Amino acid sequence: MTRAALRHRLAERGIDRQLLLLAPALACVLALFVYPFAYGIGLSFQPAEGGVLGAYRTFFTDAYQRDTIATTLGLALPAAILNVAASVPIAYRMRGRFRGKRLLTTVLVVPITLGTVLTAEGLLNYLGPTGWFNRTLISVGLTDAPVRLTNNYWGVFFSLVITGFPFAFLLILSYLSGIDPTLDRAAATLGAPWWQRFRRITLPLLAPGLATTFCLTFVLAFSVFPSAVLVGDPAGETRVISIAAYHAAYEVYDYPLGSAIAVIMGLVELAVVAVVLGLRSLLYTGSTGGKG
Repeated sequence: MTRAALRHRLAERGIDRQLLLLAPALACVLALFVYPFAYGIGLSFQPAEGGVLGAYRTFFTDAYQRDTIATTLGLALPAAILNVAASVPIAYRMRGRFRGKRLLTTVLVVPITLGTVLTAEGLLNYLGPTGWFNRTLISVGLTDAPVRLTNNYWGVFFSLVITGFPFAFLLILSYLSGIDPTLDRAAATLGAPWWQRFRRITLPLLAPGLATTFCLTFVLAFSVFPSAVLVGDPAGETRVISIAAYHAAYEVYDYPLGSAIAVIMGLVELAVVAVVLGLRSLLYTGSTGGKG
């Protein structure tokens, strides 16, 4: 077979020289994701003692380690739910045109540019024992002692909400922008109030987007680490699973245990995502209502 004929046959199957442009991206994925992921899984089955599953057995038999799963879920699930719930009405109102829309959108997404460290520092300055919020409460006589809102559960929760809301807002706004506005206008001409239009038209079409947004914001919140250290209680009520993995790998130098905790972390995330996407497929089937 000649080279030209071979090239023609490959082109018929969608394989041509342009496919080589994917080679650098594929190499990066293999080197930076697939290989470390596979290496970590393999390392988790090579503990110094206890057999192949020794690292996993160590994690699940130690209540201090095992409870980090519930602690992390207790932070990530409420934060993701609140971010999605708060984003829907704001994004629904902002899908139309009005004066100041760009400025308001910019203000809402500014926390993305701050990062978790600056957000944590701002929370300490504002909600800390000597922060503006507590000074105001004491000065007006609402409390005699500072209200503890940092270095505990609430400090981490506020940080997750502040950093996660812009992400959820932008995603939901993009999904809402893809819903044909003529559907809403047609229902309005038939006399349907705004709440009925939202509940019977917009919300069903938005449901797949809500599920996807929740999954992404949950994964983002579940991997919390800096906030749990800076504005939480990393040795107590906000000892999340990422801190347990860091402690095992870089303080105790038990790399198989650290890898096992990372694998468990990923499996918990996959389980929650699978449940959400499964519920979405059961409760909704159909198009997302895009304009195209």
